[in-house]
Amino acid sequence: MAAKFRVIHQPGKGYHFNLVATNGQVIATSEHYETHRACLAGIESVRKNAPQAELDDPTAKKE
Repeated sequence: MAAKFRVIHQPGKGYHFNLVATNGQVIATSEHYETHRACLAGIESVRKNAPQAELDDPTAKKE
């Protein structure tokens, strides 16, 4: 089973999505979107941009 995006609707707050790992744990949560269409666009943006994302961790210890 692959990781999946789960869309959640909260009346009065709009939509957001979670990225759920294969073990069922939520590993990322999006901002809230006013529309379902905007939420789906956010998912597509993550799909397109995440493979090239770099790690920026200013808390990492320098060796």
